[in-house]
Amino acid sequence: MMYAMLPLLAESVLRTTFEWGRIQSNADWILPIGVLVAVLLFVRYMYRRDAVELRRPWAWLLTALRMAAFLGLLVLYLQPHWRSEREEVRNSRALLLVDTSLSMGLSDDSSRGQPGTTLNRAQQVAKGLTDSDFLDRLRKTHDVTVIPFSDDLKRDHAVTLGKLTTANKSADDTIYWPGLLAPTGTDTRLGQALRQLIQDERGTPVSGIIVFSDGGQNAGVSPDAAVELAREARIPIFTVGLGSDRQPTNVGVADLAVPARAYPGDHYTVTAYVQAQGLAGKTVTVEVLSRAAGSSSGTSLGRARSGRTARDAGAGEVLQRQQVTLGGDGEVVPVKFELAPDAPGRRTLCVRIQAPVDDHNSADNSREADIEIVDRKSRVLLLADGPMREYQFLRNQLYRDRYTTVDVLLQSGRPGLSQEARKILDEFPSTRQEMWDYDCVVAFDPNWEEIGASRARLLEKWVAEQGGGLIVIAGPVNTCKGVGGWVGDPAMSAIRNLYPVEFPGRLAATESSVYATREAWPLDFTREGAQSDFLWLGDAAVASQEAWSHFPGVFSCCPVRGPKPGAAVYARFSDPRFTPGGQPTVYMAGQFYGSGSVFYLGSGEMWRLRSVNDAYFEQFYTKLIRHVSQGRLLRGSSRGVLLVGQDHYLLGGTIEVRAQLSNGRLEPLVRPSVNLQVIGPDGATQTIALRPDPSRAGAYLGQLPALLEGTYRLELPIPESENERLSRRVQVDVPNVERTNPRRNDALLSQIAKNSGGKYYVGMASAMATTGQPPPLTAQLRDRTNTVVLPVAPNPQQEEARLRWMMNVLCGVLCLEWLVRRLLKLA
Repeated sequence: MMYAMLPLLAESVLRTTFEWGRIQSNADWILPIGVLVAVLLFVRYMYRRDAVELRRPWAWLLTALRMAAFLGLLVLYLQPHWRSEREEVRNSRALLLVDTSLSMGLSDDSSRGQPGTTLNRAQQVAKGLTDSDFLDRLRKTHDVTVIPFSDDLKRDHAVTLGKLTTANKSADDTIYWPGLLAPTGTDTRLGQALRQLIQDERGTPVSGIIVFSDGGQNAGVSPDAAVELAREARIPIFTVGLGSDRQPTNVGVADLAVPARAYPGDHYTVTAYVQAQGLAGKTVTVEVLSRAAGSSSGTSLGRARSGRTARDAGAGEVLQRQQVTLGGDGEVVPVKFELAPDAPGRRTLCVRIQAPVDDHNSADNSREADIEIVDRKSRVLLLADGPMREYQFLRNQLYRDRYTTVDVLLQSGRPGLSQEARKILDEFPSTRQEMWDYDCVVAFDPNWEEIGASRARLLEKWVAEQGGGLIVIAGPVNTCKGVGGWVGDPAMSAIRNLYPVEFPGRLAATESSVYATREAWPLDFTREGAQSDFLWLGDAAVASQEAWSHFPGVFSCCPVRGPKPGAAVYARFSDPRFTPGGQPTVYMAGQFYGSGSVFYLGSGEMWRLRSVNDAYFEQFYTKLIRHVSQGRLLRGSSRGVLLVGQDHYLLGGTIEVRAQLSNGRLEPLVRPSVNLQVIGPDGATQTIALRPDPSRAGAYLGQLPALLEGTYRLELPIPESENERLSRRVQVDVPNVERTNPRRNDALLSQIAKNSGGKYYVGMASAMATTGQPPPLTAQLRDRTNTVVLPVAPNPQQEEARLRWMMNVLCGVLCLEWLVRRLLKLA
């Protein structure tokens, strides 16, 4: 989305004056004039002696020519030039700093002195800027810049509006404030944003900074440092507090852990994490319900409180319920249900709280997740050139897993070699029947050239058309061999297409060797990696970050040019000495490929997780195999599969959707678009058009913003079918750091304003007011318009031309003198 960037209006006057470069004061004239007089006297003396026999006019001519030459040298020495200055009027500036962290997406009940509203905090700011004349009143005197901030200062989203004139009086009507100020940040770094803004703007005529925030400072530096900078720069900070000043009473399901698959006859555990505020010691009923996947939930707040005992129409059948005593504010209480699966098929489990009447937010009273009851095990093929440690640990893990069957193909293994596997293959699958039997292939630095081009194309077709999951792990023997191995083999183009990273080309062969160090370097997770639940080593993002922080890191990484377009980078190798292409190299990346998924690891060193916790390695690969195999495991129809980037998103994120569809003849479906129905947490339904992926027939892509907390249900009616539908479920959460204490921090906001020379305003109505107490905000910002004189850099071409002209005149004078002396036969 593009936003208008209006120019700052300033008047300027250009003034040009002549000056001598070596003359700074009148005293500087004494020496050059004295030298000039002495030289001229000497010239006159010399020519009176040499021209004694000449007629007087010729003597004076020669004397004048020589004096002119010395005078020209003096002029050159004094460096004459024209100096230009621009006198510029700089408009006074008002900076509006708007909090766009996820807590600004919360709605509040009425607080003292403020009416309740259904708008969330960010929407209140957007509505105030859109519907009131607040910006126009500011722009009568100041240039206005609106800058969002959350986990950083979002300069690339800033909007600058110049002082009101006839030309730009209504130019801000084109700005869509709700989109610009949408809450997306995972934490609030108010102090950091203020400090950076003041440092960037302290040289400009800033009248004041207006901060719109709930004051939820939960990360970064303290605002005290920013306030000190503001005092030094004489920039007052005016704060506008949003939200309620009371801690909301609330209970909700903070998280829900459900296994992706279960098997008839085997019990499985569903764990709900219940979190409450202001309800310590109270008892609530928590129940788990089940229904067929894809059916409408119809769950509402009324149903959550009704206490129905048998079946809610749409919500499902109540399987179990428990009485749970709530903990203190922010304390998470785990509630476990031991369930037994029945018939095979996909089921939707809903954990629901019968909340008390004074519950603040009904949207988090329930949470849903899908589970697949299957009567077959996952089938995994491990492919390796040599028995690296990663291969050995994963083979042993999958062999012991009763829900998985594992086959192995060790390319360097001898015939008859014993391995812990269901089947030991001598060659890679060569037929569709053999290849289609697997759900996931894990490739440990294999020699792809050994399997051949035909089998490589079969693998690509299995991933793209059958939703196969592929995990590729780089190593020093084959992948990092560069153009001398399969990476440079034209016959292996199908394999290269599968990788989500680009390898160095033929001209960069020297960069193709593996990079290894003597010390471990931790993985630098990107924002997308930190939010991807299939990479979590804990039940929630915070617990996972804590677990990964104890991981020492890896010692090596295969160099790549970077990710392919459309691929997601989850982690980078953090050694600052290894930055091919100018940035840390990719260590973890993934991409959708047709209906399947491919994940890349820069080296086979995840076995080192066992040094932190034995369970981490098993958890890592269990979740990763489940993620890349989702196209196979969730394939509920022979006509297609519906995939999402991940099952959990943070509020404000972008949900990525991909569908691979076939027509009635099981050929790729070709249409201009297909419609995806999205049922939001509030029950509202919207239709999103998925557009064709130009790189693959039958594939359709789309995105939608996660603007509400809760469960999104995605339904895709398959064209040319008898009401056959594909469905997926996505959970959208607010990070705990943003919801632990969502009330307005009056103490912090008032302290920032008071210590910097500003004022504190509670609520948008108070800030937008034109009369009353406190005094109107727009009247508090003084006009700091000033005039500055800026030097204009000289034009080097003009300076060069002027010097050339002066040198030509000087040479001409000397030549004329020489010619006259020759004609007069002087020595």
